[in-house]
Amino acid sequence: MDMPQLGRLLIILGIIFILTGIVFSLNLGGKLSFLGRLPGDIHIKKDDFVFYFPFTTSILISILLSAVFYLYTKK
Repeated sequence: MDMPQLGRLLIILGIIFILTGIVFSLNLGGKLSFLGRLPGDIHIKKDDFVFYFPFTTSILISILLSAVFYLYTKK
């Protein structure tokens, strides 16, 4: 990866972080409350132990980001 491509990638990541921050600062996160509670997310709760891994949510986010980056790099 050469420097101009790395610069573009960093700019895109920055924009994604900014948009995510805006979504959560405007309290729009409540409308996205289904994320993290999808079927397939692992949640184990015992007496004094809680384990949570958002497996399905991670896969969904990965697919969305892969599609965005694929569309960005396809010129």
